Amino acid sequence: MTLVSSRIYPVRWHDNKVSLIDQTRLPQEYTVVEISRCQDMADAIKSMIVRGAPAIGVAAAYGMYLGAKEIETTQTDVFLKELEKVAQLLRETRPTAVNLFWAISRMMRTAYETLGTVDEIRDSLLKTAQDIQTEDLQTCAEIGKNGLAALPTEPKQLRILTHCNTGALATAGYGTALGVIRACWEANRLLRVFADETRPRLQGAKLTAWECVQEGIPVTVITDSMAAHCMKQGMIDAVIVGADRITANGDTANKIGTYSLAVVSKMHNVPFYVAAPLSTVDFELATGEEIPIEERDPSEIYQVGKTLICPQGTEYYNPAFDVTPANLITAIITERGAVKPSDLLGLKY
Repeated sequence: MTLVSSRIYPVRWHDNKVSLIDQTRLPQEYTVVEISRCQDMADAIKSMIVRGAPAIGVAAAYGMYLGAKEIETTQTDVFLKELEKVAQLLRETRPTAVNLFWAISRMMRTAYETLGTVDEIRDSLLKTAQDIQTEDLQTCAEIGKNGLAALPTEPKQLRILTHCNTGALATAGYGTALGVIRACWEANRLLRVFADETRPRLQGAKLTAWECVQEGIPVTVITDSMAAHCMKQGMIDAVIVGADRITANGDTANKIGTYSLAVVSKMHNVPFYVAAPLSTVDFELATGEEIPIEERDPSEIYQVGKTLICPQGTEYYNPAFDVTPANLITAIITERGAVKPSDLLGLKY
């Protein structure tokens, strides 16, 4: 495998199309998929060619523009009606990640607020999609800085455990939880990353480890079931995870396995942080009980690659996310600072 530049951009706009790093092929193969149709973008989001809540939001924004290009009318009212159909197609791809809905809503707001011709609305939509991408890079840099300030001051070099992938691949190109880890590395405060493999899709083993290798960050992959043992042995100083949706009270939906990681962190007095942009906070939902949990195809469980690992006749349950209660979270790290979950509402305005 050939190493690529440490500047990893999972979503790129160029030559009137979108280039996506195909994350389903990493780490064995670095492949770029070219997207020029809205339906292809919807398929890419659903099949997890692009994944991670902020990256999905960026991809969906460009998907909205691609869909707008495909609408053949010069009448504004007809255009907006058809654009609503584009928005609904993209909304149906991944139900849990709130950044998807946030980005689509922002694109629709741009369309309705732009005064002018259909072509001028299209131009505004492209600019908004590019703004969403640029802003996410800036936001993640701030999350990294704020996370570095929020972490324990001792030991001077930390051993940090993370779950799933929350790095450049999951954002516009820097990372949320892995962005905090990058900031630690750059400040010489990181000794080692421990990456949960993250069953069933193995994003930690495949993607987080891959990103760390690109940048020379020391990384050790463990199975999800090893986290409690590692904490008991005193091997972990802090846990940092990302989020796909956070409710007003601080309850957090993230990749399946996050909740159990928070429980064992509490048991072993290891601080447990959530790093996410404010666009991931759904202030309309009071608690995590209201978050819709996506269930994915059972094939993710009963086979690895093309190898079947379960006997025929077995039944399966495959929720993609779980919800961590706010009382298990030490702090939520955002671009506006790190706060206790109970103080999250103070960042709304």
